[in-house]
Amino acid sequence: MPIRGIRGANSVAENTPQAILEATRALLLAIVDANPGLRPEDMASIFFTLTPDLNATYPAFAARQLGWVHVPLLGAQEVAVPEAMPRIVRVLVHWNTERPQEAIRHVYLGRTSRLRPDLARGPEPLSTPIPSLKERLP
Repeated sequence: MPIRGIRGANSVAENTPQAILEATRALLLAIVDANPGLRPEDMASIFFTLTPDLNATYPAFAARQLGWVHVPLLGAQEVAVPEAMPRIVRVLVHWNTERPQEAIRHVYLGRTSRLRPDLARGPEPLSTPIPSLKERLP
């Protein structure tokens, strides 16, 4: 069975355990809602990242609070890119599914909807084609 990746992100109001966990739970539940059939028992793993300005708790704890006790979870800190959007939690859910890649729905909540509008739009084709690697190289 193929493994598909579901991307998502959410903005966090402040660097507190409560704010981080609330934003992470909202993101995880929105991903489940956007991808019918996604169940914890079909998740191969979930990878979480936080921007460097968020360190009050582990975002993976939010998945445990949802009862996802058998899903392998891992967290890390994002690269500290100058002028990057602050206070962001990101997630990559690895899903064992037969659904085709183009049917996967990615979820960007709050301020993060600006980060990847191409993914946040869902499975419908983009109105403008994505340039090939050759077209992007000097």
